[in-house]
Amino acid sequence: MPVQSGVSAEVELVVTEADTAVALGSGNVLVLGTPRIVALCEEASCAAIESSLHPGETTVGLRVELTHLAPTKVGGRVRAEATLERTEGRRLVFTVSVTDHCGLVAAGKVTRVVVNVDQFMEKAR
Repeated sequence: MPVQSGVSAEVELVVTEADTAVALGSGNVLVLGTPRIVALCEEASCAAIESSLHPGETTVGLRVELTHLAPTKVGGRVRAEATLERTEGRRLVFTVSVTDHCGLVAAGKVTRVVVNVDQFMEKAR
């Protein structure tokens, strides 16, 4: 049975120096780095459908489309939310957003694919 559209999950993070663009090699400013935002959005996407997967299944990332709109300083709290927008066979397309106390930080889409873990690992190079 396919995963039902509309399922969602949220994850939160208090930004540390390890989460900054400087630490992640994606810039020279001590604010939440875009790679960390992507990871948060994927984490929320995984959490949204975790209970819907069969034993031996997981999801893997296929595509991320993200617009990073505003900076968040170290010590700031952000919340990433992912909602399953649609299912295309094994592909799951999520609408994602990240907010802080001032509003929208980032928004976009995450596409993940349902795979059998053993079969997937056999293909890994």
